[in-house]
Amino acid sequence: MALNSRKKSTTMADVALLAGVSKTTVSFVINNVESANIPPETRERVLAAVSNLGYRPNVQAQSLRTQRSNLYGFISDEIAITPHAGRIIEGAQDTAWKNGKILMLVNTKRNADIEKAGIESLLDRKVEGIIYATMYHRPVSLPQALGDFPTVLLDCYSEDRRFPSTVPDEVQGGRTATEYLLKKGHRRIGFINNIDPIPATAGRMQGYQAALAAYGVPFDEALVVTDISSSDGGYRCATSLIQLPEPPTAIFCFSDGMAMGAYDAIRKLGMTIPDQVAVVGFDNLEIIAAHLYPPLTTMALPHYEMGVWAVNQLLKIIEDPQNRGPVQNKIECKLIERSSA
Repeated sequence: MALNSRKKSTTMADVALLAGVSKTTVSFVINNVESANIPPETRERVLAAVSNLGYRPNVQAQSLRTQRSNLYGFISDEIAITPHAGRIIEGAQDTAWKNGKILMLVNTKRNADIEKAGIESLLDRKVEGIIYATMYHRPVSLPQALGDFPTVLLDCYSEDRRFPSTVPDEVQGGRTATEYLLKKGHRRIGFINNIDPIPATAGRMQGYQAALAAYGVPFDEALVVTDISSSDGGYRCATSLIQLPEPPTAIFCFSDGMAMGAYDAIRKLGMTIPDQVAVVGFDNLEIIAAHLYPPLTTMALPHYEMGVWAVNQLLKIIEDPQNRGPVQNKIECKLIERSSA
C-alpha cells in the first residue's frame, strides 16, 4: 500500500503546544491584538514557536474575520510593461509591503474590455482599494465600477476632480530646467515642446515663461518650436532653432527623446555640446539620458515618489472615508545634473 507522503500542515494548536500557551494567546499574538496585554516574554515565546514550526496563518480565514484582504489593486494602461515608469510600481510595492499589503497588478494595454474585466477581477478578489495609474500625466474618465470604491489616481486626474490624485509638478519642472540654464548665463534659450495638448505640454511651457520673466528676459516666440515628442521631432525642432539668424545658446527639450534628436541636429550642423549649445531634457530616462555623449542633464519625473504617495493615500481613505476628498497632490521634479549644460 502506498504511503501518503504529504506533510501535515502546522496548526495553531501545534504552535500553542510548543509555546506552552493557549490557542487564543497564539491568535492574539499573531493578529497583534494590543488590548490582549500579552506579556513580552510570552509574545517572544509564541513568535519563536511560529518561526521554528514554519507556521503560516490561514489568510482566507483571517480575511473573513477582519473583513480585510490586505490586497490592493493596481491597474494601469502600459506602466507594467515599460521600463520607463517601472519605479512607479516599485514605489507602490515597497510602501504596500511595509504596511502589510500585497499589490495585484493589471496591465490593460489601453483596451477598454481588458480594463473592465481587470477591475471586476480585482473587486471579486476583495481588494481593499485600487490605484488607477496612467503612463503619462493626463485627465481620465473612470469606469463606473469604481464609483464609490476607495480609489487613488496616479499620474492622472479625473475631470470632475472627485478622486484624490498625484501628478508631477509640470510647471515647477519647466521652471527649474529653464532657471538652471539662466543661472549658467544663457539668455537665448530655445524650448522644444511637445505638440500634443496634454498637461505636461502646457505646464512646462508655463514654467519656461515664468523663469524667463523672473530673470527679466523677454519671451521670444521664435525660440519656441513644437513637434511630436520623439527623436525625429527633436531633430526637426533643433535644426530650425540652430538655423535662426540669432540661434539659441541653450535648448530646453520637452523630453529626453526629443533631446536625443536635438543632439543629432546640433552635431550635424557642426556645433558642439555644451560649449556652443547647452541641452537640458525632461524625464530622466536613463536608457537615454545617462548614455548620450555628453550625458544629458535632465529633469526626473517623480515616479517612485508618486507610487509611495498613492499607496499612503489609499491607506488613509480606507481607514477613514472622510479622507476621500479631492486631494490634488503635485510632486516636485528634480534636476539631474550631468554634462550637457
